[in-house]
Amino acid sequence: MTFGLGVSAIGQGLLWATLGLGLFLTFRILDFPDMTVEGTFPMGAAACVAAINHGINPIWATLIAIGVGMLCGLATGLLYTKGRIPILLAGILVMTAAYSVNLRIMHGRSNLTLLDKPSLLKLPIFAHTPMYFDSVFLGFTVIVILTLVLIYFLQTDLGQAFIATGDNEKMARSLGIETDNMKIMGLMVSNGVIGLGGALVAQNDGYADVNMGIGVIVIALASIIIGEVAFGELTMNQRLVAVTLGSILYRFVLLVVLRLGFNTNDLKLFSSVVLALCMMVPVFRDMFDLKRVWKRGITTHD
Repeated sequence: MTFGLGVSAIGQGLLWATLGLGLFLTFRILDFPDMTVEGTFPMGAAACVAAINHGINPIWATLIAIGVGMLCGLATGLLYTKGRIPILLAGILVMTAAYSVNLRIMHGRSNLTLLDKPSLLKLPIFAHTPMYFDSVFLGFTVIVILTLVLIYFLQTDLGQAFIATGDNEKMARSLGIETDNMKIMGLMVSNGVIGLGGALVAQNDGYADVNMGIGVIVIALASIIIGEVAFGELTMNQRLVAVTLGSILYRFVLLVVLRLGFNTNDLKLFSSVVLALCMMVPVFRDMFDLKRVWKRGITTHD
């Protein structure tokens, strides 16, 4: 494994960690899976690339991506809380609708490139960085800012009300917390971060594709689960950091798999297998503990 590939894996891990942080808010705090992300991610990418192609500054284009992501989250939140549609179905409905919206954003094309166009990675500050280090610096800067903002937010009264909604909705309501508003806010913030991730990845790859959202929820979940499995019991703030480290570890695992000669077409299959194995770690751990107890019981009986 060359040094350049290792640096590239770190850069990719930092950029994709935004997905893990976004999904963490709904999957771990609100305790439900949000399928909207598979539509929000390509929409953030499409909006950003289309805006840049229309001459908008990459920074503003990235902010637009965050905005469209929040709108997707708002749509899912309203369907879920006001329309009383189950969250899984609400996310799938918005995800499906996002596909058509993405095609309209990209003027009917399934792919839109940034060839010879500006991007965050082409800012003057990255002009003299070594190969692959631009994505590392950009990803690190974004992740540090995003993590600190989320840590601060979760420590505010609003953030605590958001956490309480996920922990015990009935108790939160008894305390006067508008739980429906908390869910809508959580979905908007989560999908805004996912939209940011789509914009960053699109600028790093140099294009936006209408199908680039397929399977991203597995990638985001892998960042969360690998971080939790690798570092064990953590506080809320530490878990946010672990998500980023989990994303980087996941990228290194994929890199090793490719170096072993596996086909790139099998990466999504491999991602699903890795995620499944990581989620079954507690089951394996309990099985080994039971075997130890059983052996000790036999030894004591003898």
